[in-house]
Amino acid sequence: MRRFIRIIDAISQFLGILAGVFIMAGVVLVMAEIVVRNLFNGTLYITQEYTAYFMVAITFFGLAYTLKDKGHIRLEFLYRVVKTGKSRAMLEIYALLVGLIIFIIITYATTNYFLDAVATGKRSMQISKTMLAIPQFAMPLGSLLISLQFVAEIFKCILKIKDKDYGEQQEEEIDILGR
Repeated sequence: MRRFIRIIDAISQFLGILAGVFIMAGVVLVMAEIVVRNLFNGTLYITQEYTAYFMVAITFFGLAYTLKDKGHIRLEFLYRVVKTGKSRAMLEIYALLVGLIIFIIITYATTNYFLDAVATGKRSMQISKTMLAIPQFAMPLGSLLISLQFVAEIFKCILKIKDKDYGEQQEEEIDILGR
């Protein structure tokens, strides 16, 4: 279980870094468009299209990383009511299961969307004629990874219930981070 958690956390970390690379790529592309427009009175033609693709990749690749770092918005009023560690962990497991179910459905839908683009060979209507399956691949990949990250977070809660030291370490980390 701990090995699974470490592997999923590492993959989430990697895709979080990759999301950062896509942010930088988008910034570089927009800056290049500005330079080309102002200095050469032209355009790159792909800036709007590719920055949109980058935004999709940034969103879906950043989901699992954000979950791992507890960065998603949480309604914590129930956590303030539930004081004990075991009850709090059970509440957390319930919330994580709801998120897992939602993202299993999203993973299924985005996978079908991606596979449809692969099967039909859909291409962009823009000048680049990009195969849409390429940028669409970020959606099922990111959805699958956040689903696996939900499982890893559930395992962390189970470990918190079973292992007092692990639970105390997590609580100290949450207190330090202010979450």
